[in-house]
Parts: sequence; C-alpha cells; structure tokens
Amino acid sequence: MNLKSERRGIHVDQSELLCKKGCGYYGNPAWQGFCSKCWREEYHKARQKQIQEDWELAERLQREEEEAYASSQSTQGAQSLTFSKFEEKKTNEKTRKVTTVKKFFTASSRAGAKKAALAGKLKAEIQETKAPSPSIHRQASIETDRVSKEFIEFIRTYQKPGQDIYKQCKLFLDTMSHKRDLSIEEQSECAQDFYQNVADRLQTRWKVPPEKVEKAMDEVEKYIMTRQYKYVFCPETTDDEKKDLAVQKRIRALHWVTPQMLCVPVSEEIPEVSDMVVKAITDIIEMDSKRVPRDKLACITKCSKHIFNAIKITKNEPASADDFLPTLIYIVLKGNPPRLQSNIQYITRFCNPSRLMTGEDGYYFTNLCCAVAFIEKLDAQSLNLSQEDFDRFMTGQTSPKKQESDSFSPDVCLGVKQMCKSLDLLSQLNERQERIVSEAKKLEKDLIDWTDGITKEVEDIVEKYPLEIKPKSQALAAIDSENVENDKLPPPLQPQVYAG
Repeated sequence: MNLKSERRGIHVDQSELLCKKGCGYYGNPAWQGFCSKCWREEYHKARQKQIQEDWELAERLQREEEEAYASSQSTQGAQSLTFSKFEEKKTNEKTRKVTTVKKFFTASSRAGAKKAALAGKLKAEIQETKAPSPSIHRQASIETDRVSKEFIEFIRTYQKPGQDIYKQCKLFLDTMSHKRDLSIEEQSECAQDFYQNVADRLQTRWKVPPEKVEKAMDEVEKYIMTRQYKYVFCPETTDDEKKDLAVQKRIRALHWVTPQMLCVPVSEEIPEVSDMVVKAITDIIEMDSKRVPRDKLACITKCSKHIFNAIKITKNEPASADDFLPTLIYIVLKGNPPRLQSNIQYITRFCNPSRLMTGEDGYYFTNLCCAVAFIEKLDAQSLNLSQEDFDRFMTGQTSPKKQESDSFSPDVCLGVKQMCKSLDLLSQLNERQERIVSEAKKLEKDLIDWTDGITKEVEDIVEKYPLEIKPKSQALAAIDSENVENDKLPPPLQPQVYAG
C-alpha cells in the first residue's frame, strides 16, 4: 500500500502508521495502534479471558467455603477471615463479576468507549479489591470479630457437628434480626428454645458426649449473645433502666450501713482481708463490662470466692452460707455495681439454662438476687435499729460511722486526720444541737401542759364552788343629811385645853 509522504505539510513515516500486529493494514492510535479488525480480535480475546477469570474466581470461592470446615489449622500469624466476612466477600466478588460481564456485552456506539471501558474496568477491579466494600454500613466491633474468629476455630474441632452448629447459629441470628419488634420475653423464649434444640441435636443426632455438649453450648452462647448484646441488653421497651436507677439511689441512701449492723464476719483491718474485699468489689463492678451471660456469671463467682477467702482468713475457719450472704450484701452496698438490675435480668433471660440452674455459678447468682431483694426491703428491724435512728441515718442527719484520731496508723496523711477530726467535731455539734432542740421542744410541751393543767384546776374549783354576788347595800346617811338647806348652824365645838 502506498501512502503520501506528506499529510497537511507534515512528514510522516509509513512504518509508524501500520498495524502493530503486522497485517499490513493501517493502525488507529485510538485503538492502541491496531487496525479495526485486529482490535476486535484483541478485544474479544481480552473479554473471554476476563470472563474465564471471573468464573474461576467464583469456583475458587466455592471451594474455599467447602474446605473451611475441614481445614486443620491456619498458618501462624496469618489472619483468617470469619465466615460472615467470607460470605460478604464472596457476594461482593460475584456482584463485581456480574457487573463486569454486563459491561462486556453492553453495546457502545464508539470504539474508543469500548477501549476505555476495558482499561478502566481492570483499574477499578484493583482499586475495589483494596478498598472496603461500600455495601458495608457498619464495621463489626473488635470484640465481635474476635469472638467470631474464636467460634470458627472452635467448631472446626467438631467437624460435621461443627458445620451443623454454625448453620443453626446463622439461621438463628438471621431469624432474630427480623424479630426486633418482639417483646424481650418473647426473644428470651426464642433464645432458650434455640439452646435446647442445639443441645438435643448434638446429643441425639451427632452423639456428642455430654462434656463436649456443655462446652459447645458455652461457645454457642458466647457467639450469638455477643452479636445480639446491643439489641437485648436493657432494651427501651422494658423498665430495666428505671429499676437500675432505683437500686442505685437506694444503695447510696444506705451508705452508712456498717459491717457490724449486718453481722458481717470480716475484719478489714487485716491487710489481706482488705485486699480480698477490694477484689470482690472489683469483680462485681466488672460484671457490667461483659457481654456474655456466662462471663457475667464468672464475675459473680470470682467475687463470691474472694468473699469466702476473706471470711476464712478473718475467722480462721471455713466460711458458712450464713456468713456468706451478709458479706455479699455488704459488698454490694459498698461497691454499688452499675446497672445491677439490668445485668440480673439479662442473665436470667439469655443465659444457658443448664448453667444457670446448676453448679456454683447458679448458686452464687441466686445469692446475688437475694442480696438485691434484701437491700430493696431493708428497714430498721433488719439492722436492729430503732425507727428514729434509722430515719436519721437515711436522711443524713447523723452517721454511725466514727473513727477516733488515735486509731489512725502513723503513715496516714495529716490532711485525712484533720478531716476526720473536723467531721467528729461537726458530728458532736450536730448532736448537741439536736439535744438542745429536743430539750426546747420538751420544755415547750411542759409549759403547754402546765398551762392546761392550771386552767383545768381553776375550772374545776369554780364549778365546785360557784361565786354568788349579793346586791349592794345602801350606805348610812349622815346625821345632818336632812338639814341640807339650813346654812346658819353654829360651827362645831372645838375641844379646849386648860392649863391647871
């Protein structure tokens, strides 16, 4: 083929305008130097190659899903995807595959647009793989990811029963996501039925030993309740929050209660016992930070064991149940755990019933419920106090807690000593003021009673001896009273004295 040596006054080399494939036709810069025929062939090959890669990717994802259960142990240090993330990734990959195929078969009026679509698609595939999927509206928390990963690692050890457990859990979570409008009691019944069904399937269908069933149920509870926690803990449809505030207010009002009033056999003056008390309070407060009912029960159990150790050290003998409950009440009063009623209700509703009804966890949980009920109904008789003293302590007029300045250890801060001394002085002044007010009221009452008594006595005497008032008698008239008109009477005689 011949080509003019000059085009619009510019010298052009003929070899630079030929098709890159060497077919002899002219190439087009818009088609990367290929002629139209060669460009269509190259485009068709690239399209078929991409479709094949997409189908291979889909098959690989399917194989990985099937082999996930049977894989023994992942490489140390590698981060394995959870099933939820794995399914999400598979869905995204399939969505991209369908989009890619549609792009290939979408008609275009311009060949340049086809070339740009092919190049742009490959670039977008790389960026989309690196960037997070836009379909993810909320990233799972770190704890949820950790629990999901641990659950997958655990069920791998059960092989086929583990696959069944995972499917049942996924089905339950999907079902519960559509039952948010149910009451919390109905959701609790669903969870309890799920626990029972999974345990029955493991025992009857898969013949799993009882000890492995119990361990599997603990992991199932941990997995589903971690994911359901924010929906079922202290929901707005209940009055759990109102009860929490009432209990906290009640415990604050009882801050003056001493171990002696509760007959607590614990001496905090012993350093080791004091440490046990602090650990027990820490454990009961830590209960609110846990998401799984079993973990909350574990905090109650640890708290109770510290209480038993404190009693044992103080009494130098094993503790009894009669010593444990008063001490637990004292620990709750001193620690004032946050959201206490909500945690109790959450454990009652969603804990595995086999663990809650039996064992030491169930025993300690029952004692905690009894302690809270005792605090709510605590009165003067429960503490062997008079109603007057109980009312004064509850209103903050006075406090039974006193500490003499001589009883402080030498290493106590001077400011603390001065503060306690000032508190003692204020307490004494308060007692004196109350005594003066009481005596003044008593004096006022005595004066009123004395006045009333005198008035009554006078009334009795008047009633017994009535006063008779006689008419007034006429006055004696003077001798000269009738001679008023006679003015010429001689003067009266005057006595005269004669000297003898």
